[in-house]
Amino acid sequence: MLEGVYRVLSDAIYFNLIREDRYMLFVNGLKVSIQLTVFAAIIGVIIGLLMAIAKLTNNKILNRIATVYTDVIRGTPSVVQLIVIYYAILGSSQLPKLLVASLAFGINSGAYVTELIRAGIQAVDKGQMEAARSLGLSYSQAMRYVIVPQAIKNILPALVSEFIVLLKETAVAGYIALDDLTRAGTIVRGRTFDPYTPFILVALIYLYITSMLTAFMGRLERRLRQSD
Repeated sequence: MLEGVYRVLSDAIYFNLIREDRYMLFVNGLKVSIQLTVFAAIIGVIIGLLMAIAKLTNNKILNRIATVYTDVIRGTPSVVQLIVIYYAILGSSQLPKLLVASLAFGINSGAYVTELIRAGIQAVDKGQMEAARSLGLSYSQAMRYVIVPQAIKNILPALVSEFIVLLKETAVAGYIALDDLTRAGTIVRGRTFDPYTPFILVALIYLYITSMLTAFMGRLERRLRQSD
């Protein structure tokens, strides 16, 4: 019985990874997924920071724009946003699919990062702002040099968690025919007619990466507690 199981596993590995160098499809797909996640995370943090500051200002127009943005983005599925941005908004453009997907997922992530940063800024003691203003700093300077750095430190673990979620959300990038990790599994399945092994491999790769990021987040939290 063990020999039969071993033979099945060896055949699955051979046909899905070794034959025709199909493992390269997973390698290249993983590269695309990581690039997409990193680019989207950078865009999301930039948008989130700007929208969080807009939400905390006394300007009603900026506050309203930020509120509508977060409500709309958080209230609709990321895959729908990706399709709308790629086919409807940027359908006539010649932008690379990776860039379009990065923008779509970055906009999606930015809505969640907005609330993380807003909560982090509000968690900073109000006396910090008063002290900064009493030293002659303007509101923007106080936010830039005093409040935001402290807020970022408080929300770093949550940002890492958002990065993990973002990595898994990018698995739907195949809807615009972007050759990410999940689409690599689909391509291999179409060549081998194996209904489950390619996606088990994809799941294991995602699990390994998210496990490493989770371990990093745990170490980061412990380091931050020690620094406090």
